[in-house]
Amino acid sequence: MSATMLDHLLAAGTDRAPALLAPDRRTLNFSGLRAHLAATRARLGELGVRPGDAVAMVLGNGPAMASAFLAVAGAVGAAPLNQAYKADELAFYLNDLKARALILAQGDGGPARAVAEARGVAVIELVERAGDGAGLFRLEGSAVGGAPLGAAGADATALILHTSGTTSRPKMVPLTQRNLAASAGNVVRTLLLGPADRCLAIMPMFHIHGLIASLLAPLAAGGSVVATEGFNALRFFAQLDAFAPTWYTAVPTMHQAILARAEKNRDVLARRRLRFIRSSSSSLPPQVMAELEAAFEAPVIESYGMTEATHQMTSNLLPPAARKPGSVGVAAGPEVAIMDAEGRLMPQGARGEVVIRGANVTRGYAANPEANAKAFTDGWFRTGDEGAFDADGYLTITGRLKEIINRGGEKIAPREIDEVLLTHPAVSQAVAFAVPHAKLGEDVAAAVQPKPGATCDAAELRAFAAERLAAFKVPRTIVVLDEIPKGATGKLQRIGLAAKLGLDKPA
Repeated sequence: MSATMLDHLLAAGTDRAPALLAPDRRTLNFSGLRAHLAATRARLGELGVRPGDAVAMVLGNGPAMASAFLAVAGAVGAAPLNQAYKADELAFYLNDLKARALILAQGDGGPARAVAEARGVAVIELVERAGDGAGLFRLEGSAVGGAPLGAAGADATALILHTSGTTSRPKMVPLTQRNLAASAGNVVRTLLLGPADRCLAIMPMFHIHGLIASLLAPLAAGGSVVATEGFNALRFFAQLDAFAPTWYTAVPTMHQAILARAEKNRDVLARRRLRFIRSSSSSLPPQVMAELEAAFEAPVIESYGMTEATHQMTSNLLPPAARKPGSVGVAAGPEVAIMDAEGRLMPQGARGEVVIRGANVTRGYAANPEANAKAFTDGWFRTGDEGAFDADGYLTITGRLKEIINRGGEKIAPREIDEVLLTHPAVSQAVAFAVPHAKLGEDVAAAVQPKPGATCDAAELRAFAAERLAAFKVPRTIVVLDEIPKGATGKLQRIGLAAKLGLDKPA
């Protein structure tokens, strides 16, 4: 069987070098991984999957999900879906994808099987056997006498994800083999990854961050991946100790949960030194960056990514280069620029919309010409994020354009308020957001989560903020919560929070 672009990406790993590791499983080397991927693609063809099809995957994190994604994406369009989706959500995604098949773990009792069967989508069961190497499985289903799948071309769709759809219908983002290879290569070059590096993979593998940064990039460097069952703060330090990774990548809320347990695990931190820690997918408060670097005695590299860019767009750099807290670094793969509302590129230092173009950027949303017309200007993809470059070429994101709070004509970046509230010694997490106001249009509110054992008083927090922010930026309302609502990947949910907290009626 001829090699796909993703196969070429994995060529850096020597045959006997470890590729996939996992708790309670034997290590799978690169030779075993490559043979398994080829066999799995052949089996998919026998089960009726054809070139150009979309294959949905509802699998938990772990080595089987990792290798199943690599196998499917190397031949057709892999569409990983969140196991937590309800029946209606699954029905939407399977219909939108026009999925040929759905891969489920054997015995999966969730709603996905019934939804697929009701829509005539073939169900393929993934069967793991105790004692097999990490990532090994067999696929069971009704064979239809199909032919083994051949190699997909560089411009064939390899991965299909949907945007979050927070304020509108989710948009389908097809990413090609070329997109995936380019983005993984960008991460490798930025982080200087090599065969000695091992990533502790804790990000969900239905998310672009987990698939590209914690799976594809380390393997593309000839290194290895510890495919965990997903993020669990109670198990993180035991996994750090058992597998001796050289790095991990996560969203800020995960870093904060890890920090909360760092003091109790000083012995592990002393034994297991990381080369660096990476943060992406949401803004990392400078305070959290400083605390992480102090606890792990390792540099924290904040980067900036999104689905439409196949993840990475910019990144801070490893020492001795500068790491700028509050910045998402320099262009790290695609071209990155700032554009005004009329589509004109802006000079260095000007604030406007971040735009990108390059080999890792999607060619456009599927079957959505209206969204594509809005998203692309003169070949540049408009990210929807507002930011500016400093004199050294480091990008600072001031917020999502749709999240900017317009208080009586004053434009307020909620991230600035987050960072002030996070300097309060009792606050663990904070998220500012817009609430409707009868006269001003919008006003500022915030939700905070106390540190373990601490208490927060809303009035005292408002006074604290008033000492550090202009009066119009001080939250009119601060809500103290045991836990701030988060999305499926652990990101704080700014949009929609007013409605969830009953603050969506004009004051």
